[in-house]
Amino acid sequence: MAYKTVLKDGQDRFEKTLEHLKEQLKRIRTGRASTALVDNVRVDYYGTSTPISQLAAVSIPEPRQILIKPFDASILKEVSKAVLQVDLGSAPQDDGKVIRLTLPPLSGEQRKKYSAKVKEMCEETRVAMRNTRRDLNKEADTMKKDGELTEDENKKLHDEIQTLLKDYEGKVDETLKHKVTEIEEV
Repeated sequence: MAYKTVLKDGQDRFEKTLEHLKEQLKRIRTGRASTALVDNVRVDYYGTSTPISQLAAVSIPEPRQILIKPFDASILKEVSKAVLQVDLGSAPQDDGKVIRLTLPPLSGEQRKKYSAKVKEMCEETRVAMRNTRRDLNKEADTMKKDGELTEDENKKLHDEIQTLLKDYEGKVDETLKHKVTEIEEV
């Protein structure tokens, strides 16, 4: 029973780590606009730091443009100021009703910088997954010491944990390849 629990716990932890990586990668700029680029923008709304998604509709009308339409037109300046602080390489333009953010094409140097950042984030994710493997192996060893697992079951559990890690490292590699391809796309 505990054998399967350790594997299930490991799979859940690896999955959460992978999902966290994917969420972080959404915020890295590619050649195309994405609403995720402004997801972490917080606007001072009557003294409260509020996520932009709660104050405005964010859309992508063109491949390199983000359109932000505040629900309350009176906060247009605050939203514009908050978006400017994100530094996406373009100043927000407002026409009194909406804010348009036209993203300039990425230069070769920027593409290399973003690709390197993605590779670094993926390596950090691999390290986190290896730390999870270490924790799971310690748990398995403790179970063996306590008599819950035999020597063979412990060895098999270690092997299955390693296989699980390799599967998830493969998923990290796929994610890395996909994101770098998006960044390199002109």
